[in-house]
Amino acid sequence: MIPYGKQYIDESDIEAVVEVLRSDWLTTGPKVAEFENAVADFVGAGHAVAVSNGTAALHTAMYALGIGPGDEVIVPPITFAATANCVVYQGGTPVFADVDPETLLIDPAQVEAKITPRTKAVITVDYAGHPCDYDTLREIADRHGLALVADACHALGAKYKDRPVGSLADLNIFSFHPVKHITTGEGGMITTDNEELAGRMRVFRNHGITSDYRQREQQGSWFYEMTDLGYNYRITDFQCALGLSQLRKLPGFLEKRRAIAARYDEAYADIPGIIPLSVRLEVFHAYHLYVIRLNSDRLDRSLFFKSLRDKGIFVNVHYIPVHLHPFYRDRFGTGHGCCPVAEEAYQQIISIPMFPGMSDEDVENCIASTCSIIELHFPGN
Repeated sequence: MIPYGKQYIDESDIEAVVEVLRSDWLTTGPKVAEFENAVADFVGAGHAVAVSNGTAALHTAMYALGIGPGDEVIVPPITFAATANCVVYQGGTPVFADVDPETLLIDPAQVEAKITPRTKAVITVDYAGHPCDYDTLREIADRHGLALVADACHALGAKYKDRPVGSLADLNIFSFHPVKHITTGEGGMITTDNEELAGRMRVFRNHGITSDYRQREQQGSWFYEMTDLGYNYRITDFQCALGLSQLRKLPGFLEKRRAIAARYDEAYADIPGIIPLSVRLEVFHAYHLYVIRLNSDRLDRSLFFKSLRDKGIFVNVHYIPVHLHPFYRDRFGTGHGCCPVAEEAYQQIISIPMFPGMSDEDVENCIASTCSIIELHFPGN
């Protein structure tokens, strides 16, 4: 059985966690700041704020920007629901801008078309690990006075024109879920060069309180003040110890992911009916996912999906367009026809297994299974 994604944990990761479990600090301790500094250095950002998961990171970013009732935030439809949900958490309205048909990344022309006097920010998504067109999006955001937020949960280690993802937007969001590039079990991070926004986010993750327990311990003080309504979005020290250990392995993880993608590219280049997503020349792709599109006129995606799963290849679909979910249809009046490019792509896409622990045999098994199903069920391809 080969899953579409999976964490890679070795003894050094386990030892790092055990060391913290034997220490005086399990949460809100020194490893949190150490992990934040390490991620900030890795992506070239001035500040990093660690939180309990990627969704919390998105919510924290919306709070920091002051998103509230009456505000609109432009988001892509091809993403996990959390990208849009974080706007709703703050009382704002997500507005869906369609995607580029070749990459399934948010289309800058569609972003510009969706801007209204109520628009306050744009959230991009580096889908599958491919960075968006940040130069064009930055120009649009600056011209209209909008904040630019990068949902980079798929793209830790990716680059756009030799600039690291994590340093390209006003706020950059990462996830450390087990299927992502590195894991802390659950966990998230926001990177930014804006010191004021970083300060707001640190308060928000700690109930809206201006100091945490470790800071008060160091100051020999008991006094604290809650200055705004925040959440308990803190992350633990042992999670951050795991993150630090994983971060040291990230270059090797990226190399393996890119090698798997290159083998898939080679294998699928001459298979009619299977089209890998395009990769722009100016990017270093991080390959969180390897997504193919099926020729929907000749290949039935549901049958293809089931046939691969019957062979133990646990493919997946990323994603049902967010604007088609019942919550968004009922609450915001979205639905079919809102983003036609995304809607067509959704009928065709499927994610092939991609994770650094895959063996060469696993990769060849995925390729052989894919090709055999096409030959068996779709003669003439």
